[in-house]
Amino acid sequence: MANSSNGSPNGDLELLIEQITDAIVARLSADGGDGLHQASLCGCTSECFNRCPERMHRIVDAGAARIGLVLGQTSSARDWASLIDHTLLKPEATDEDIKKLCEEAARYRFASVCVNPTWVRAAACNLQGTGVPVCTVIGFPLGATLSDVKAYEARRSIFDGAREVDMVINVGALKSGDDCLVEHDIHSVVEVAHEYNVTCKVIIETALLTDDEKVRACLAAKNAGADFVKTSTGFSKGGATVADIALMRRTVGADLGVKASGGVKGLDDARALVEAGATRIGASVGVKIAQEAAGVRSNAGAPTQY
Repeated sequence: MANSSNGSPNGDLELLIEQITDAIVARLSADGGDGLHQASLCGCTSECFNRCPERMHRIVDAGAARIGLVLGQTSSARDWASLIDHTLLKPEATDEDIKKLCEEAARYRFASVCVNPTWVRAAACNLQGTGVPVCTVIGFPLGATLSDVKAYEARRSIFDGAREVDMVINVGALKSGDDCLVEHDIHSVVEVAHEYNVTCKVIIETALLTDDEKVRACLAAKNAGADFVKTSTGFSKGGATVADIALMRRTVGADLGVKASGGVKGLDDARALVEAGATRIGASVGVKIAQEAAGVRSNAGAPTQY
């Protein structure tokens, strides 16, 4: 992390994020972690992570190894596309809308398409042979579904063809201080996902949480063995912010991916979030981001790449 000695706004923000995160984690440790570490259901800690090749491969395949590419001078539109979950979660989405989403994903080579569970089978059929996986959402968008129901929803979605699942935490339980329930809820879905070597992302809905709660949610996801933490559903009162991404990255370290989702409007937003620590971007404007990246590269005198 950079310090604020250079007097830059970014340096000041990074130092503030570091101080906030360290203070919250220190207090949680002093309080016994509210059961997070003592009642860990998975125990997949940083030390364990290095001995879990399947989990490590999920993280690397999901985008961690691409970050250097997209922030480099030779980055292409395809490099940026490889970080994007091309998303359509509107309740009014039709079969034609899903087909178009999949066609765009295949053309631009997005990291995945993200659709509601009812569309997983159709998306998987449309994407067959393209190499683009299907991502779906579990307990969406409120997170208030019972844990065993979330687990069943995840299993059914995987049977229908999902290769990634983004589950919403029990926000009310977190805000009530029941971190053990939150961790159990996450683990219920993680266990199913990892049974089939499917990536599990945990949506913590940052717009509804204090910084203390964001850290506790990230620690619960980490303890439960999740592969990613994710900012938002896109259906609450706010989306991804640079400050939240920096806080989440600081909390989970290098062990988990961080997905920025909600309110991403274009390449500039995506770049700022990646620079803050995001390894995946969830957006309905994936095509726009890829086209903007192609335009930047073309203007720099390099050929457009998809």
